[in-house]
Amino acid sequence: MSENVEPTQNQSPGEPDERGATYAAAGVDIEAGDRAVELFAPLAKRATRPEVRGGLGGFAGLFALGNYDKPLLAASSDGVGTKLAVAQAMDKHDTIGRDLVAMCVDDLVVCGAEPLFLQDYIAIGKVVPEHVASIVAGIAAGCEEAGCALLGGETAEHPGVMEPGEYDVSATAVGVVEEAKVLGPDRVRPGDAVIAMASSGLHSNGYSLARHVLLDTAGLPLDGYVRDFDRTLGEELLEPTRIYAKTCLDLANECDVHTFAHITGGGLAANLARVIPEGMQAELQRSTWSPAPIFRTIQRTGRVPQEEMEKTFNMGVGMVAVVAEDDAERAMAMLTARHVEAWKLGEVHATEDGQTGAYLTGEYRRA
Repeated sequence: MSENVEPTQNQSPGEPDERGATYAAAGVDIEAGDRAVELFAPLAKRATRPEVRGGLGGFAGLFALGNYDKPLLAASSDGVGTKLAVAQAMDKHDTIGRDLVAMCVDDLVVCGAEPLFLQDYIAIGKVVPEHVASIVAGIAAGCEEAGCALLGGETAEHPGVMEPGEYDVSATAVGVVEEAKVLGPDRVRPGDAVIAMASSGLHSNGYSLARHVLLDTAGLPLDGYVRDFDRTLGEELLEPTRIYAKTCLDLANECDVHTFAHITGGGLAANLARVIPEGMQAELQRSTWSPAPIFRTIQRTGRVPQEEMEKTFNMGVGMVAVVAEDDAERAMAMLTARHVEAWKLGEVHATEDGQTGAYLTGEYRRA
């Protein structure tokens, strides 16, 4: 319903309607919200697990934890960031949900936690049921891919605060891991292999810089075909974030994985440094891979320094596994069998001066 309310016959513009104010007149359409729920409810029901109790529509979602010896709950909250601006400009809303799920569940698996369920929050200027259903369809599909349940969520209409076509999304995912199986820096040893898993593109980080370079400064059209991408710029920018959760859990169950690192904002070296213990460093070789065309396009178009690129974007590495050296080949074979491009990125070594972290050496391989 429009925010503009026609005055009654004897009412002057700006005067209160003698019938009284309504929520709909203020911009909140409850009926549209109910219609959105009707549209996405079947989709959400598919993203479930046997531990879910009850159904949609309650005040809280219920989940049976199951049988564990010493379970530790893990939780991660995140959003999608300014990638949303691209989705809104293209009026394409069915991929953003996958990004949202990936940004949450792929943080959980870093410590070895299995994602159990996710709850989403959608703030929107005006509820268009089909748009909300499209967003939730992507969230549900992402949950199915990650093996977690979409336990519930909230859609809030914010007229006057957000424009009608504007929305933002966030979510919290909860997982569980046995205390004895927690992965992390304390397991990392000198000589461990650092294995890279390829990203699907920019994922959901660095879009403020990407949009500034490609759209605001260069003025490239989102619907323009780009030969290097073999699709439009908009399609490339909306490529969903890869969900690694199941792959990482399978890898940890079958190989001697010591920790993972989810490569998000801050780039490869900074995120890997978060799981490297004191007195060790991870040396990473740029020569082991060639960044995808989208990264080269941004750097070339905006004359972005390499240092800035590497601290803003994932540069083609979305997840890293730190694995015992004698299990590295097996781990890479497993990833290849699961259709995840993987390669040995470097290794961990002890430092005599007490320095800690990760660093890149050499030059990128030519495409």
